Amino acid sequence: MGSITRSLGNNITTGGVILPAGITNSSVSAVTSFANASGGTLVLLSTQTASSSATISFTTGLDSTYDSYEFHFINVRPATDSVGFEFQGSTNSGSSYGVTITSTSFEAYHDEADTSTGLGYDTNTDLAQSTSYQNLSNNLGNASDKCLSGYLILTNPSSTTYIKHFISQISRLTSNDYNGNDLTAGYFNTTSAINALQFRMSSGNIADGIFKLYGVKKS
Repeated sequence: MGSITRSLGNNITTGGVILPAGITNSSVSAVTSFANASGGTLVLLSTQTASSSATISFTTGLDSTYDSYEFHFINVRPATDSVGFEFQGSTNSGSSYGVTITSTSFEAYHDEADTSTGLGYDTNTDLAQSTSYQNLSNNLGNASDKCLSGYLILTNPSSTTYIKHFISQISRLTSNDYNGNDLTAGYFNTTSAINALQFRMSSGNIADGIFKLYGVKKS
């Protein structure tokens, strides 16, 4: 490996660019192994597509395999106008949903007419030791071109020692043509493992949208 290192070192510019002469067939073929990739890689575990769905539930895949999990929401549209998008967790593999949550919620908004903007704490969507569904976004439009996209991160759901933190960020087009940026964070106040999550609208069905579950590869 020493000769390979020197070869590369002699062919790197001051700007950090590797010159073509720094990589040759002989130098690459001499490498017998590479160090493991660092953590943070997303591993797709499952995908669900909503189609007039009352709920989207993930009842498998949340275990001790990964320290963190990410849920991605892509072009999720409600069937009913001016509703919210929300979720809850389960400790019994989805037989019931209603784990105690404490959370915070912030919202930024800007209308298409460029006449109204705002940023502030949303006291209507935070929870304090509540078993209600946690709102992640509200006032969603149901027109054919309107939707939300974003993500939710759940950390260490299988721990039986600690509470379970979650963080979500969502961009949405509202029923009255505003862009809303919703940031929600909180925790499931339980030391039991969270092994299922359910997503739904506050009223009506999920007309369409893609939901993906990823495991975050351990370092």
